[in-house]
Amino acid sequence: MLNGLKTALLLGSLTGVFLLVGHALGGSTGATIALVLAGAMNFGAWYWSDRLVLRGYGAQEVLPGDAPGLHAIVARLAQRAGIPTPRVYVIPDGGLNAFATGRSPEHAAVAVTDGLLRALDREELEGVIAHELAHILNRDTLTATIAATLAGAVAHLAQLAIFLPIARGDDEEAPNPLAGLLMLFLAPLAATIIQLAISRSREFAADATGARIAGSPDGLARALMKLERYAGARPVAADPQSAHLFIVSPLAGGGGGLGALFRTHPLTEERVRRLMQMR
Repeated sequence: MLNGLKTALLLGSLTGVFLLVGHALGGSTGATIALVLAGAMNFGAWYWSDRLVLRGYGAQEVLPGDAPGLHAIVARLAQRAGIPTPRVYVIPDGGLNAFATGRSPEHAAVAVTDGLLRALDREELEGVIAHELAHILNRDTLTATIAATLAGAVAHLAQLAIFLPIARGDDEEAPNPLAGLLMLFLAPLAATIIQLAISRSREFAADATGARIAGSPDGLARALMKLERYAGARPVAADPQSAHLFIVSPLAGGGGGLGALFRTHPLTEERVRRLMQMR
């Protein structure tokens, strides 16, 4: 409940930043245009995001006859989670990672890398799959897509604030060039921090739910430690806009301090510590 409320507040904040940029562009007219634009982009992201992200990583769908062991794990854990069995994809990459995508449990997919299948034992693989199914169960895949879409839209609108200001009515002040310059840098920064905070808050919840689906936190905890060790040596070639979808960050990121604001994921040590408290 607390994580859900936190996510709702963060999404509301992100929407507020988006509307603020629209208002800076053109007052109430700009805010209205921003709201309509946000709705259109979110619909597109809701409907097509899974196909776009899977295509972007060259993921290939595998049928039960192609990977019977993997399909058996996904089907069994999906049944335990009480959701339809998602489509299963394999990413041709030697790195160790996985993600889930889709607008709902009925339209979902789980993707794992070649490297992950080779490096993990069965219990570890079950832990990773259970974590991804938890994201589907909690509808995090939709939340993450909306957050990424709004954050990207804020960046584009902020550029318009200085390069292509919307005409305002006679009763409103003309756009201030200095304010536009500040908006160009500060609005995308704020949107990115909020987007990443949403991602981090949902990872802890997916870890806990995934451990319950798998029946034990041990496999997921071991898998997270293994993935963290391999992440620096063999990272997945990931797009920063979708890096938050993966179970561990495929990008180099800061640890504590200011760098923690820009992490797509919580610290792996903290995730493992919380999982071990569930034993």
